[in-house]
Amino acid sequence: MKQDLYHQLNPYIRLKETEILAPAFYEQLIAADLPKIKELLNTTVYGNYLTADFPNDFDAVLNKELLASYSELVERAPVPEVVFIFTMRFTLHNLKVLTKAHYIGENFDHLYLPDGFYSLEELKHAIDTGKSAVLPSSILDSINEVREYLLESAILQGIDVIYDRGFLKEQRRLGELLGYPELLQEIITFIDLTNIITALRCVLQNRSQAFLTAVLSSSGSIPKETYLSFADKEITALRDYLLTSEYADLLKDAIGGETIDFARLDQIKDNRLTEMFASAQTQAFGPLPLLAYLNAKEIETKNLRLIVTGKRSGFTNEQIKERMRITYDI
Repeated sequence: MKQDLYHQLNPYIRLKETEILAPAFYEQLIAADLPKIKELLNTTVYGNYLTADFPNDFDAVLNKELLASYSELVERAPVPEVVFIFTMRFTLHNLKVLTKAHYIGENFDHLYLPDGFYSLEELKHAIDTGKSAVLPSSILDSINEVREYLLESAILQGIDVIYDRGFLKEQRRLGELLGYPELLQEIITFIDLTNIITALRCVLQNRSQAFLTAVLSSSGSIPKETYLSFADKEITALRDYLLTSEYADLLKDAIGGETIDFARLDQIKDNRLTEMFASAQTQAFGPLPLLAYLNAKEIETKNLRLIVTGKRSGFTNEQIKERMRITYDI
């Protein structure tokens, strides 16, 4: 893909970056109570969506702003599939919800989240028939794998496993197709860290090799077979391997002690992706500024959700700060 395709979009991205919440603003939010948080957010882009029942409706507020940003960028991006790398998680959510609704005879249409690409009707048609003229073939393959699985099993958890694995496979395929090295590296890192966290959980729970085969992705840089070799071993064996891998420095704070800190691992995964995009601040061409902005919006959503949920749950300010994802001044 040509880098100069973005010369018209990137100045607009720079303008949108001015709406991203600065670290100093987070400090104000963390120090505030819920009414004050609402007052502060009223001065931001989120003020357009705040309701009278702000704390309880905040997830919907975040989704509306995130989806509004994504929809706008789908229209403006020279290669909309770059945006789909980020909105695909909404597609994944929709497939899980609508598939379960179809097979238990319920209507979950109200849980549908627009992803900027595929309508409610298009997804329901694919789930009902196993056919689609618009969905990528790999996503349609996952739908049909779920259909075959449910012919033999009534355990709905298997739906999530199949779709999660297909999601990572489609991310890798799309990353290779688009041809942007920065994007592909982000995707591979995301898949590797997702596999690492999943494998650690599975080995701790004494899951079988067959279970690991089902839940792990083959699309990362570390072969799936490497994880499978630890299925019947103590967690220390997998931990020791990871502490000699290319991710050792990244993971050591979370897995180097007597226990594995999974909350810290999730935080590390998000922070690593943000750091990978930090160079976009000085990049004038290509898709990197768009990718950095999309990542910044997603991290912003997670941080705001953490602050509001933490306040509602009685977390201290220090506990909230410890769980925050890193941001950078734009």
